[in-house]
Amino acid sequence: MSRSIAVLLSFTICAPIPALALSQWMGESALNQAFSGKTIEGHYADGAKFVERYDGDGRLNYKDDKRETQGRWSLQAGSFCTIYDADPSGGCYRVQRVSENCFEFYFAARTVEEAQAAPSDRPSWTARGWIKGEPATCADDVGV
Repeated sequence: MSRSIAVLLSFTICAPIPALALSQWMGESALNQAFSGKTIEGHYADGAKFVERYDGDGRLNYKDDKRETQGRWSLQAGSFCTIYDADPSGGCYRVQRVSENCFEFYFAARTVEEAQAAPSDRPSWTARGWIKGEPATCADDVGV
């Protein structure tokens, strides 16, 4: 093997993995630990506020200024799904923890089935939230 190829191979093997190659999304274990049995407060891109509680048994309760509804939450193919009983506005989201108590939600699929089959590889920013009862650590301009 020539010296130039050996040097190139050693550089390739020893080179650090770029940060962009690492996943920015929370995994299912981290999502479960962060949200199961907890309530989050947050707001959408348009500024509308919401509160959502995720029971340990998979049930959820949602409330905003216009409505209150119940449904189920689950973890599907790396997405955090919130599907409401009588309301089609739920969906599956990829979640990024941007600080200790600040989470950003990116729409990935409308249904659990879509999330399992092929969630969006380019999810769109939908909301920011934090665990209720703990100090929120979101910066005003994060993700917006």
